[in-house]
Formats: sequence, C-alpha cells, structure tokens
Amino acid sequence: MAVNEESEGEQAGATLEDLFFFNGEEDDDSDWEPASRLVVNRWFCLNCTMPNVDKITYCMNCRELPGSVVDGYDVFKKQIAQTALLSADTGLLPVSTAIGFDERMLLHSEQLEVKPNPHPERPDRLRAIAASLAAAGIFPSKCALVPPREITKEELLMVHSPDHIESVEQTKNMLYSYFTSDTYANGHSACAAKLAAGLCADLASLIVSGRVRNGFALVRPPGHHAGVKQAMGFCLHNNAAVAALAAKRAGAKKVLIVDWDVHHGNGTQEIFDGDKTVLYISLHRHEDGNFYPGTGAAHEVGVLDGQGFSVNIPWSRGGVGDDDYIFAFQTVVLPIASEFAADITIISAGFDAARGDPLGCCDVTPTGYSWMTSLLAGSSNGRLLVILEGGYNLRSISSSATEVVKVLLGEGPNRASFVVSPSKEALSTVSQVLKIQQQFWPVLGPTYASLQAQQGSVSSNHSNELKKRKRPGGGPGPFWWKMGSKRLLYEALIEPRSRPRKLKGSTGSAAP
Repeated sequence: MAVNEESEGEQAGATLEDLFFFNGEEDDDSDWEPASRLVVNRWFCLNCTMPNVDKITYCMNCRELPGSVVDGYDVFKKQIAQTALLSADTGLLPVSTAIGFDERMLLHSEQLEVKPNPHPERPDRLRAIAASLAAAGIFPSKCALVPPREITKEELLMVHSPDHIESVEQTKNMLYSYFTSDTYANGHSACAAKLAAGLCADLASLIVSGRVRNGFALVRPPGHHAGVKQAMGFCLHNNAAVAALAAKRAGAKKVLIVDWDVHHGNGTQEIFDGDKTVLYISLHRHEDGNFYPGTGAAHEVGVLDGQGFSVNIPWSRGGVGDDDYIFAFQTVVLPIASEFAADITIISAGFDAARGDPLGCCDVTPTGYSWMTSLLAGSSNGRLLVILEGGYNLRSISSSATEVVKVLLGEGPNRASFVVSPSKEALSTVSQVLKIQQQFWPVLGPTYASLQAQQGSVSSNHSNELKKRKRPGGGPGPFWWKMGSKRLLYEALIEPRSRPRKLKGSTGSAAP
C-alpha cells in the first residue's frame, strides 16, 4: 500500500521494532548519513557496489570501469514465454533441469533515495544470472520453468513462528522498513519472499516425486540467516528449510543441506538443530566467531537427537579458494553424505566466496563451484536442488551460477582429473572437524589419523601464493560482523575506501 505525504514521515523510515513497539527506544539512523561526511567525490561500481574516488578509472575491488553493466536480461525476459512450464498437476514427461524464477522478486529493493550507496543484495543479482543463462544457450532451450506461487502461511508455520511471519507480512503496508540495519524491506518484499519460498518448495517436491531430476532456484531475497523468529543478514524467510520440509512431505525420509555460502547459515542450523532427518553441512569463514554471523564453530554439532547432524567447516581466514573447498568436500562432506544417504540434496548456493566478491573476500572460481556441484551430483541418486543465497559481484555470481547449471544439465567436469593442494590452514581446519565429527561418523576416523600423520610435513604453497597476491580478508575480522550493522560497515569499510590515502583494504559484512 502506498503511503501518502501526510503519513510518509510516520511510516516510511520506521523499523519494524518501532512499528510494533518491541522496545521503547527509537532507532535513530540520523547519525548514518553516508554522504554527509565525504570529503571527495566518488562513484559506486555497478558490478560489485564498492565505492571509488572519482580520479580512479576502474574499480579497486573488481577492476570494472565506471558505468560497466552486465546486460542481456532483456533477451532472457523475452524467452520466458517460450519456456515449457512444469507443475505437479501436468502430464509432462520428466525433464532434466527445472528453473524457478519470477520477475516480481526484482521488486524487492532498498530505497536508493534513503541510502544512496547501493545495497549489495540488489535486483541486478538475478538479472545478471538470468542474462548469463540465456547467453550460454541454457535457457530456455534446455530447462523447464516452474510456475511461480506464493508459499502459504501453513507451510511457513512449519519453519517460522507466527510473529515472524506476521512481521514480514506487515511490510506490505510500508514504503520501506528494516528488520536489522542491513536487512531491509519495501512494499514488495513480503510477496518476493513468499514467491522465493514457494518456488523452492515446489522444486523440491518435483524432484522428490521424480518429475524433475534436479533444479536451480533463481530466487531472492536469500534465506539461510532467517531463523525461527528472526529476519537478519538480508534474509526474510528460510528458503532451504522450506524446501527441505516440502521434500519430506513429498516422501523424502532424509534431506541433506550443503551450505557453501561464505557466511554460516545460522538460521538453517537453528531450525534443524535437533532433527536427525536433516543433515546440515556448512563451509564458511568463521575466524573464531569474528566473521558474520559469528556462529558455525566446529564444535556446534547439533543437540539432542540431532547431535552429529550439524557439520561445520569453519575457515580461519579469508582468501580460501578451490583447492581448500574441494579438499573439504573429499575428506568431510562426501564421506558423511555417503553414509547419510539422503533422498535429496539441497545446496544453499551463495556465491560470495567467489573471487572478486566485495564481502566474502575469498577465491573460489566458477570452475571450483562446478567441481563442488559435480561432486554432490553423485549423491541422492542425482536428486539435487540448488538455491541461490548470497553473492554480490555480478560477473562472479553469473559465471559461477552458469557453471553450476551446466553441471545440472550433465555438462560437468571430469572429477577424476582434479588434484588438490590444500593450504596449511585448511588442513588444520579439516583436521579439527574430523576430530570432532568422527565420534558421530566413524567413516572419518581413518582420514583423521592419516592427516594427523601427514600434517607436520605438508607445506602450503597455496598460502604463500595468496600472500603474494595480497588478497584482502586475512586475519581476525572486525567486530561489526557480529553486530550485523550496515551503518558500522559503511563507517569502517566503505567510507575509508573513498579517501585517497586508504584505497586498500577491507573484509566482510553482514550478508548471506
């Protein structure tokens, strides 16, 4: 509902806490006026959103030129009408890969007139991936399209509390609002969140029923930080959790969720913490709890009957790349997945660990994502659902997502040819995880013993190479990651980069 001029001052900039009187203090954002204290002119990169001073001719983060955009979305849009629609009620023959997408999810956006610096979680993320799929000839010729629908309240109640569902729904009545200082909503956000969850639920059901072999949910807002009672980290409803429960309703007895977003999926872990029918495995930057959201330590293994069904692989630094991720897959993820023998595998596919991402500051390539998808494609008899989470460099997420969909279509790499050379830090992290998880998964015992014997003699050429390249992200992260504050992120990360003498440097943010 639009807000008229008389009521705009009361509703447009209010936080949900203000509107529902969750606390007695007014959340005054008047001290966060990014443009007020800048002493130099700047431009924001359209590819990665990072600011640069005017005299810089290319983005200091991703090397893109000012005004450089990822185009081609119009081609994708025209082709949607030509794509075969698939639903559980039709008599179509089974297809290989289905895509979940709806343009209404593009309407979820932060008001630029309020916060002039672009938010990393923006509509262009979907446009860039869609354009890349069309340019690669993948869409529409090789995929089916799932008819969109909004998830029902009854389905959401299986994941979230009534208060949480209502708080998201109430954003329909506001021009803009904030759950946290970096988790925004506008009048279209509730619809977008329900569409994203509905598409994920239907894709999971179609895959379990055998109507579709696998699927890619091209959705936003992301979901893996959304817990039972809270929205945070750009996330409103937990799409992966909704999909997992839809898969179980469709007949799946066991569900595997692999989360390779650079941030820990605290919401997903919370929702399934005591559930032994849903195995949650996450690979993420952690840095002793100093990287957002601060959860996901190796010792977090689940509670009660769910002990051993939360598996966290917490990287101790930024700059982590293909070799370390594949090594973790080979030694931890795949052996546990094989033992668990899920009926469907869901990937919470954030692409913010990708090379060039402004928040993740890691080094995974499109080839690396292709390899990880290919390794997981062998589990669950090929029943695989990939759900988009984070990723904020448009070129990185579009090329990475396209490689992932190619694997879903059967065009993956030759897995037998991949030889990994993990870093010393990765060896240490994986050893720690194996030591903890072997009590729940005895299959890991021999690998742990072998690593213990080798660890003293293994050198890290990969780590040295990263230091030579001076990639950002090493070392303990700053305190604002725990707080999830975009205001502090701007003060400590973006604004200093706008000053000529501080062009280098920065690491993460509160994000999926």
